[in-house]
Amino acid sequence: MGSKLNKSFWKDKNVFLTGHTGFKGSWLSLWLYKLGANVTGYSHPAPTSPSLFEIARIEELLTNSFIGDINNYKFLCESIQKAKPEIIIHMAAQPLVRKSYDDPIETYQTNVMGTVHIMEAARTCSSLKAILNVTTDKCYENKEWEWGYREYESLGGRDPYSNSKACSELVTASYRDSFLSTLDIKVATARAGNVIGGGDWAEDRLIPDLLKSLTNQKEIQIRNPHAIRPWQHVLEPLKGYLLLCENLVLNGKDYAQAWNFGPLDSEIKNVKWIVEHMLEKWPKKNYGYSILTQDIKLEASILKLDSSKATKKIGWEPNWSLDETLDSIIEWEVKYQENKDMRTVCEEQIAKYEL
Repeated sequence: MGSKLNKSFWKDKNVFLTGHTGFKGSWLSLWLYKLGANVTGYSHPAPTSPSLFEIARIEELLTNSFIGDINNYKFLCESIQKAKPEIIIHMAAQPLVRKSYDDPIETYQTNVMGTVHIMEAARTCSSLKAILNVTTDKCYENKEWEWGYREYESLGGRDPYSNSKACSELVTASYRDSFLSTLDIKVATARAGNVIGGGDWAEDRLIPDLLKSLTNQKEIQIRNPHAIRPWQHVLEPLKGYLLLCENLVLNGKDYAQAWNFGPLDSEIKNVKWIVEHMLEKWPKKNYGYSILTQDIKLEASILKLDSSKATKKIGWEPNWSLDETLDSIIEWEVKYQENKDMRTVCEEQIAKYEL
């Protein structure tokens, strides 16, 4: 299970979280609130309807919720100044590979210049001690290796999304070395795998598309059945982000670098495995799946992360197997359809995860 979170560290800690209305941001906002932190969010409105942000009433838990564009530098600076954060966690992004082909300008503007704006704004914040920029496992130059990428591997990315996140990594490193280290602000980046969990309604993602087909009693259509991804429950990397922030503040510059947070190699499965196991676990009738015949060259066929550095240096390791992760998603979805209080359901899953 690895290291546990230091709850006394987070008590009354001022945290500025970008992307708080998204899927990962909503889970992290709730977890930070449970840890006793004062969370200020900055983001576009919730990206989907329904959204976890709305159905779990996340806004009620926040010290402030600023609805704004990461590229609105003036408003971003004003929001950070009001929050007086000790920690900034930057998750606001255009996160979809296929959308990045449709709108590369927005993708680069948000993912690259958005990072620049965060780093520039940080230079004006006297209370700030640490910044965590959340990028992606896809920031690596993907060579379709069978083994996991380590943090020192070459950055790259063929599609605009992956490439923009590699650029965001470079921007972060430049600001760390050029400006923020002299201000004693510790800066790190986090590269997580494909996060899944209850409350995700994003388009063009496997689990949301799968659950939509199941609830509508339709056949599931999948694009790339043999694609291998580092699937992990959303709480897994979030725990890594929190542990990393603790170490940035308490233990200093040795942690101001890039970090991977991915599943164990034995837990990495392909799309077909995920779909078949979800169908098997679904408690109601399902109509199976079919494979779409279309160009899948836009997406990598294999991607793995090596997270041994995070395990060795900050004590992070996955808590849940992929099987347990899928069980939690089914449980979440069934309770959502039963009109349960979804904030309570999320809190129960966080508590179970922390055991």
